[in-house]
Parts: sequence; structure tokens; C-alpha cells
Amino acid sequence: MSLFRETADVSVRPAVPGDDVAMTAIQVGAWRSSHADVLGDDVLDALDTVRMREQWAAAISSPPGPGFAVLVACAGADVVGFAAVAPGQVLALEVEPRHQRGGHGSRLLAAAVDRLRRAGADEVVTWVLDGDAAREAFLAGSGLGPDGRTRTLATGLRDVVERRWTAEI
Repeated sequence: MSLFRETADVSVRPAVPGDDVAMTAIQVGAWRSSHADVLGDDVLDALDTVRMREQWAAAISSPPGPGFAVLVACAGADVVGFAAVAPGQVLALEVEPRHQRGGHGSRLLAAAVDRLRRAGADEVVTWVLDGDAAREAFLAGSGLGPDGRTRTLATGLRDVVERRWTAEI
């Protein structure tokens, strides 16, 4: 009998109070890894991580309404990624950089889409920061595509453009 497992102990579950700490660290790390060129160090250095953690804690404990949920990906007991959904939309999906390409993003997206379907959605929408080729490749491989809509976000230090990606579900 083998003492090790052939597959990793991985899962996706609803976020619980306390996950906000790991989620904030994951979000900041993922943004630094993926968006440094677009956002710039000035924007990343100005992130208010205390406020971010408070917002994630509130989203977990007091969702703003029906259809809102936060999910986390785990490797063993460790939170290594998260997704936030709203009616018809994936608001956020991040995986800790050292755990990327391990299937966590795919599991999170599948769980998010399942949640949206159960809430009655027939389409999934998400926004991608301009220049995020890795996220575009991930979403394209998952069946989503750009629909031509863009939006500009003011970060306070510079404006950034996001492109909308959609798929029927």
C-alpha cells in the first residue's frame, strides 16, 4: 500500500470568514505577477490591502444580494485561488502565481459557471485587463471570447482598459 496519493488534494469550496486574508495576498501577488506592465508599480504600490481584505471579508459574510458568491480553490488546507461571482458575471478569478497552471483556475471557473447556471444565467461575462495574454488564452481555451465591448477604469494614477469576454452557458 502506497503512503502517497497519485493525485493532489485539491478542491473548490465556498469562502468562509478568514479566507479574506489569503484572498487579498493572492490578489496582490497575482496582480504583481500579471499586471505590472499595464498597472505599473505606482498603482500596485498604492493598493490599500487593509481595505481590500475588509471588502473581501464583507463579500464573504454579507454578500450584496442574491447571486453573489465567493469561492476558493484549495491545495490541501491552503487557499490558493478564488473567484467572485455576481448575477451572470465572474467579477474576479485569481490564482496564486506559484499555483498557476495546476488546474485551480479551471476548477474555479467551472464552479463559478455552475453557480451562475443554478441562478438562472444563460451567459457568463467577465472583463480582462488589456494586455493580459495569459488570461485571454485561459478564457479562450474555456470557451469564452471577446464581444468587442471595452471599458476604461480610472485607478487614480492612470487609466486602464478592460475588454469584455462572454460565453453562453
